[in-house]
Amino acid sequence: MENVHLVPGEEEDDLYTGYNDYNPTFDSEDLHNDVGFQQAVRTSHGRRPPMTAKYPGTAIGGRPIGTAYGPRIPVGTAMGRPMTGAVQDGAARPMTAVRAAGYSSSIARGSVFDPLGQSKGPAPPLERQNEDTPEEKIKILEKKVNDLIEESCLAHARGDLQLSLEKAKEAGRKERALVRQREQTGTADHINLDLTYSVLFNLANQYANNDMYTEALNTYQVIVRNKMFNNAGRLKVNMANIYFKQKNYTKAIKFYRMALDQISNAHNAMRIKIMQNIGVVFIHMGQYSDAITSFEYIMSESPNIKTGFNLILCYYAIGDRERMKKAFQKLICVPLGIDDEDKYIPANDDPHANMVIEAIKNDKLHQMERERKALAEKYIMTSAKLIAPAIESSFAAGFDWCVDMVKGSQYVELANDLEINKAITYLRQRDFKQAVETLKMFEKKDSRVKSAAATNLSFLYFLEKDYDQADRYAELAMSADRYNPAALINKGNTVFVKEDYEKAAEFYKEALRNDSSCTEALYNLGLTYKRLGRLEEALDCFLKLHAILRNSAQVMYQLANLYEMLEDPHQAIEWLMQLTSVTPTDAQVLAKLGDLYDNEGDKSQAFQYYYESYRYFPSNISVIEWLGAYYIDTQFCEKAIQYFERATLIQPTQVKWQLMVASCYRRSGNYQKALETYKDIHRKFPENVECLRFLVRLCTDMGLKEVQDYATKLKKVEKMKEIREQRVRSGRESSARGRREGSAGSGSSSSPINTPPLRASVSRSDAKYSPVLQQGRDSGQSNHGTSAKGERISVKLKTLPGSNEPYEASTQQEIDASYVDPLGPQMQRPKTAAKKHTEEDEFADEELGDDLLPE
Repeated sequence: MENVHLVPGEEEDDLYTGYNDYNPTFDSEDLHNDVGFQQAVRTSHGRRPPMTAKYPGTAIGGRPIGTAYGPRIPVGTAMGRPMTGAVQDGAARPMTAVRAAGYSSSIARGSVFDPLGQSKGPAPPLERQNEDTPEEKIKILEKKVNDLIEESCLAHARGDLQLSLEKAKEAGRKERALVRQREQTGTADHINLDLTYSVLFNLANQYANNDMYTEALNTYQVIVRNKMFNNAGRLKVNMANIYFKQKNYTKAIKFYRMALDQISNAHNAMRIKIMQNIGVVFIHMGQYSDAITSFEYIMSESPNIKTGFNLILCYYAIGDRERMKKAFQKLICVPLGIDDEDKYIPANDDPHANMVIEAIKNDKLHQMERERKALAEKYIMTSAKLIAPAIESSFAAGFDWCVDMVKGSQYVELANDLEINKAITYLRQRDFKQAVETLKMFEKKDSRVKSAAATNLSFLYFLEKDYDQADRYAELAMSADRYNPAALINKGNTVFVKEDYEKAAEFYKEALRNDSSCTEALYNLGLTYKRLGRLEEALDCFLKLHAILRNSAQVMYQLANLYEMLEDPHQAIEWLMQLTSVTPTDAQVLAKLGDLYDNEGDKSQAFQYYYESYRYFPSNISVIEWLGAYYIDTQFCEKAIQYFERATLIQPTQVKWQLMVASCYRRSGNYQKALETYKDIHRKFPENVECLRFLVRLCTDMGLKEVQDYATKLKKVEKMKEIREQRVRSGRESSARGRREGSAGSGSSSSPINTPPLRASVSRSDAKYSPVLQQGRDSGQSNHGTSAKGERISVKLKTLPGSNEPYEASTQQEIDASYVDPLGPQMQRPKTAAKKHTEEDEFADEELGDDLLPE
C-alpha cells in the first residue's frame, strides 16, 4: 500500500497524464516477490464482492463490479495516480472497468444470457466409423477370436467335447490370420500376446479333453518354448497329467518336478498339489518310500485328509505298524475348516435370526461342508478297517485301539460305527458268536446305534432260522427308531415266514412310506402279493422296481415268471430275452426260454436255447433228456447217444439212460453194439424186464444160442414181478381195511402241509449295508446262475430221493411210457415234461454292510 498515491485535486483536468509510461510494478514475473500481492492472495482481501451492476463500469464509474481475475492489488502509477480498486481510509473498494465474461459492449437490451452457446441447437451426429480401415478390420477379427474361445469353453461345459474342439481350432485359424494381417499392415509390434496364449491354451486343453494326447502335448510345447509368454512353465503340470493318463510315469514325474522348480514359494498351495501328484505317481510305480517322502512333507507343511489317507496306504504297503499308528493319529487331527452344526440350530425366538438360519441351512456352502465332513469320515473309517488287523496281534485289539483314538478326536461319533464294523468282521470270519456279543453291547447305547445293532442282530438270527429272536430284535430296532426301513423290513420278513402275508405287506408298505427309494421293501412287497395271488399288484411292484434297478436280473426274472402265470408267454419270452442280455451265461434262464418256445411249438428256437443251456451247464438232466429226445425225433440217433451217455454218468443207478443208449445203437443199425450194451445192462440190472425183452429179440433176430437162456430168465423175472405185485396189492388191501375199521365212528383230521422255509442270503457291500435282493426258481439245478454285479439268482434244488435211488429224476410211469414194444416201427419219443414253475419265493433280508445305517 505504500506505493499507492492519491492524485491531487488541482490536477483533475489532466486525467491521462503519464498513461503511456511503463511502471515496473505491473511486471507479472516479479509478482511472487510482491509482499502485498501475496498477502492479498492468502487472505480475505483476495475475495471479491458479488457483481451488482447490470452494465460494465468505466474507469471513473462508481459502481462496484468484479473483474475476471479476482482481487487486484491497488498500486500507484509513476505519476502518483491512484490505481483502480484502491482502498483509502476504510472506504469501499472501487470496481475495475475490465469487461466480465459473458458481457459485450454492443449487447442489446433484452437479450438472453447464454455463455455456453446452448441456444444454437443440438450437436450434429457423429461421423460413422469407416470399417474398411486396417485397424478396424483387426479389431473385428480380434473380437471374433474371443467369441470363438468363449463358445468353445461353453460347449465343453455342456459336455459337447467335439464342438468345443472344433471351435478351438477355428479360433486358432482366425488368430493366425490376425497375426498375418498385422504383419502386412506393419503393426507387428502390436500383436496381442495374451490373445495368442488364450487360443493355444484352450486348443491344448480341448485336445486333452478329447483324448488326443499327442496333439495336446505338441500344443503345450509351443506355449512352453515361447519365452514371450509369462508363467508358461506352469503348464508343465498339464503335460505331466497327460503323461500320467498315458501311464508314462517317468516322464510325468519329470514334468511335475520341472513345474515345481518354476513355481515360487509364494504359491505354496500350488506346490503342495504338485507334490501330492508326485506322491500318487510314485504309488503307481510301486516306489512307496519316495511316495512317503512327498506325503510326509505335505503333512508337515499343509496337512489334508487325502494326503493323510495316502500316507496310511503307503505305510500299510510296506508293513510299518508304528508309522501306521502315527499316520492315523495325524489323520484324525487334520482340521476340516468347517463350522459346527450347532450354528444351524435356532437358539432363540428371534424370527429374523430364524429366517437367516433357515436360508443358510441348505445353501451351497453348507452342502460343501457336509460333503467335506462325509469324505473325511469315509477316509477315517476306511483307514481304521484297513490297519486294524495289521497294527496289533489280532484284529479285535486293532479295532479297540482305533476306537480309543477316534473317541479322543473330533470324530467321536465314528467310534460306534467302528464297533459295528468290528462285528461285521467277525461275520466275515464266520464267528457268529463274537459278532452277536459285539452287537449286543449296543443295546444300552443311544437310539440310532441301538437301532442299527438290533437290525443286524435280527438279520443274524433270521439266518440261523431263530425266528423268535429275529422278531424280538426287529421289535427292538423299531422301538428305537420307528422310521428305520431296515428294521421294518426285518419285521416283515419274520411275519412272512409265519405265512401272515397281509401283515407282512403292511410292514413293507410302512418301510416304503419312510423311504420311498427302499428297493428291498418294494421287492418283498411284490413277492408277498405273488403269494397272495394278487398277480396284477405284484406285477405293478416289479415294474416300478425295474424302473429303478434297470439291470437287476432278479426283477426281470420275476416279471417273466408273473407274465407266464398270467398266461402271456410272449411277454414272458420278451423279459427273459432282456434277462439274457444281463446274464448271458445263466443256463437256467436259457433252459426256461427253450421250454417256453417248446410250448409255443417253435422247436428250432427251443433247440437253440436248450443247446446253449447245455453248453454252460452240461449236468442238467431235464435239458439232456430234451436234447436226446429231439435228436431221436429228427432221426439223428447217433447224436443222441452222447447226451444219454452223459445222463448215465450223472445218474449211474438209473437204468433208463443206459436203455436209451442201447436203443439208439439199435435204431442206427449197430446191432452188435446194441447187443453188447444190453448185456452190460443185464449184468448191472439182472431183474430189468425191458432189458431181457430186448436181449431175447436181438438174439432171435441175430440167430444166437443165448436166446433160450435169456428167455428163461425173462419168464422167471416176470413171474417174480407178478408175485411181488400180488403181495404189495394184498398188503395194501389189508392195511386199507384195517384203517377203515379203526376210523369207524371217528372224524378224520388232516395234518398241515409244511412249506419249506424261506432262505436268507448274505451279500457284501463295500460302501453300505442294505437288504439283498434274492429269489428262487424250481426249474432245475444250475451252478452258473449268476447275474451282473455279483448278484446270485438262486435255484431251488429238486427233492432228493431215497438212499437206494440217489439220483432219481423221473417216475416209473415216465420210463414205461418211453419204451414200447421193440417190434414197433419206431420208438416213441420220451416225455419231456414241462415242469410246472412252482417257485419258492425267497425274499430280501437285511444285509450287514460296512456302514452303520442304510441310506
